[in-house]
Amino acid sequence: MQNEWDVHLSFQEDGVHTSCEARLTGARAPGLRGHGEAVRSAEDRPLARIGEEVAASRALDELAARLRAQADGELADEGHRPAYLIF
Repeated sequence: MQNEWDVHLSFQEDGVHTSCEARLTGARAPGLRGHGEAVRSAEDRPLARIGEEVAASRALDELAARLRAQADGELADEGHRPAYLIF
């Protein structure tokens, strides 16, 4: 069996705040999303790329946590002993 998921990142930025939504896409991908934000300090130069990197990393962290939680729940629903994911 072969399966493929993609991660789609979309950004919104207003010069100070940057937000990112990360979502899994694909025919068999779980419909999960993560959100991350970054705020530029008044002393920082206005470099949108840095805000996007910080917001994206936070969105991906949240997406990963939700994916782990979903997998844990599905393992528990199968009646197995408590799930401990090792990574």
